[in-house]
Amino acid sequence: MNDAAGGTALISFRDLTKEYNVGGEMVHALAGVSLDIPEGEYIAIMGPSGSGKSTLMNVLGCLDTPTAGSYRLKGREIARLSDDELAAIRNQEIGFVFQTFNLLARSDALHNVELPLIYAGMAPKDRKLRAEEALHSVGLGDRMRHKPNELSGGQRQRVAIARALVNRPSIILADEPTGNLDTRTGNEILTAFETINTLGKTVIVVTHEEGVASHARRVVRLRDGLIESDVRQVGRRVEPLPASGERG
Repeated sequence: MNDAAGGTALISFRDLTKEYNVGGEMVHALAGVSLDIPEGEYIAIMGPSGSGKSTLMNVLGCLDTPTAGSYRLKGREIARLSDDELAAIRNQEIGFVFQTFNLLARSDALHNVELPLIYAGMAPKDRKLRAEEALHSVGLGDRMRHKPNELSGGQRQRVAIARALVNRPSIILADEPTGNLDTRTGNEILTAFETINTLGKTVIVVTHEEGVASHARRVVRLRDGLIESDVRQVGRRVEPLPASGERG
């Protein structure tokens, strides 16, 4: 068991493997990963290019399926679920934050944050209130009607974080979330993740940057499709989110 926090596992991998056929050659992206992540964890998954971290993220986010092994989320074996059930998990249990923000350019911040609720079938009035609440929570209450090109990079990423939070998921899964941001703005985004984590969300950040990983409580390093190390960190500091009028 790799449950570094000692709690009940929200996510459990056992002997997870993933193979790809590339030009007639089998590539072993994951070569037998076993890992437990308890509820409320803040974990960074690291590794060099080709280590398997992106593949693990895709499996974790139910965007891809393993070749073999077990992935249980809240006790449910993911391999046994239908496509519709997997889509429901992606919509309800996992909030995604990407390096490139993935915002609709012609829609304002409010509509971008509403999107998961539209897919979930929530009534217009209710989803507007929920989206407004999410934007307030990331310090963008006065930027709701701004389109992405009217926002700074940090503000666009905070819109993406609000969108990830709006369905009140169990897990926030972030892929290189500061990759397109300067150092100061990137640190503000990482502070936002720390604050989200203190509210009880499980935060999983996939990164190759040591500075990003230093904000997590726990760092798992992959190499050649295997876990190389699994270390708990101490001395983290949590600060409030910046006000929406600040630069970034």
